[in-house]
Amino acid sequence: METYTTDDALTAMGFGKLQGLVLVYAGMGWVAEAMEVMLLSFVGPLIREEWKISAQDESLLSSVVFLGMLIGACGWGYVSDKYGRRTGLLFSTLFTTGMGFLSALSPNYLSLMALRFLVGVGLGGSHVYSSWFLEFVPAQNRGFWMIIFSFFWTTGTVLEASLAWIVVSTLTWRWLLALTAIPCFLLLPFFGITPESPRYLCAQNRMSDATLVLERIAETNQAALPPGVLVYPRDDEVDHSALTSEADHLLPLREKECTDDDVISPKSGSAAALRSLLSRKLRRSTLLLWFVFYANSFAYYGLVLLTAQLSNANRSCASGLKYVKSETDTSLYKDTFVTSLAEIPGLIASAVLVEWFGRKATMWCLLFTCCGFLGPLVLYQSELWTTGLLFGARACAMGSYTVVCLYAPEVRILFSWHVVNVFLGDLAITV
Repeated sequence: METYTTDDALTAMGFGKLQGLVLVYAGMGWVAEAMEVMLLSFVGPLIREEWKISAQDESLLSSVVFLGMLIGACGWGYVSDKYGRRTGLLFSTLFTTGMGFLSALSPNYLSLMALRFLVGVGLGGSHVYSSWFLEFVPAQNRGFWMIIFSFFWTTGTVLEASLAWIVVSTLTWRWLLALTAIPCFLLLPFFGITPESPRYLCAQNRMSDATLVLERIAETNQAALPPGVLVYPRDDEVDHSALTSEADHLLPLREKECTDDDVISPKSGSAAALRSLLSRKLRRSTLLLWFVFYANSFAYYGLVLLTAQLSNANRSCASGLKYVKSETDTSLYKDTFVTSLAEIPGLIASAVLVEWFGRKATMWCLLFTCCGFLGPLVLYQSELWTTGLLFGARACAMGSYTVVCLYAPEVRILFSWHVVNVFLGDLAITV
């Protein structure tokens, strides 16, 4: 009897209208997360001015969000593996939306900090959006569509900078918190038309349900499924032939040395997955990739959070430590907006460099270039130079971040690499 896998089916059907629907829905999830992260650049200074809190308390307000993301990434990852991608997406979105609106009504600093922590817990589930989307994309197209998908994050950062520029000058920070929660809310009415991941259904041995989803994709895309019966082999996660051309550009992991014991079963628990990653044959690649995630997260989120501080500090020095609220506020939003736009050329550069030099070379090139832009910022720079250096650093950080998100699944580091991202990079920012 003829058989086929989900990869075979997706390759035969190609990227069509249904994947476009999934792309837009998952992309809106990333827009929402990006807006909530960018929000941290604006809320802290406004809260500090209104409630007269210390600089340490202002920083803590951002730190608790990342701490919540750490906990949420672990929790929602477990939910999505046990109960389904759609279930994880639904409840994490409901949680984020509810806590976001409630935080706008906070009567004092402590309640605001607690609610923002809970918002972070909800945001920790946003990594399910990218996993869910990629599970609908044919293997040969994942690199291209991952870069397209990353544009939604950039859209969210630019939208939040624009929203803050308009709202804070006319309304209050409470309105900014409430309006930032709207994109998450807009996802809920369309939840009913989203399909479950066929990969997840196969991993749960729900072959009839997975077949129905694949038939829906075929009908929507006006394509045909391969002949035969759907199956899910253990080594389905890795296409060894697809990785051959990338061998010179990957971290030093020899796929041919990996046995079936190294493959992470879809039904394995997190502890078993972690043990597999830290096994003798995978340990080096795992630790190297974790460090790359650490460096990317530390650089990217650090740039997002420090844009306001660097702009205000440089302007204070230039004005003899005199603080002019209206001028500073306008310049802050302008600087943040400009540096957010840097992510667009960063994504384009990563797409071009990946095709020319491969994953590994592109990652280290962009990371070291980012360091080159950050170095001069330890000294006083004019406003124009500060913005320009932040622009270059942000572009390189975003480009490298996108490449590592594309690269990680290709070397079988399949244990919730988003959790590692949040745990290492965001924890460093918190400290």
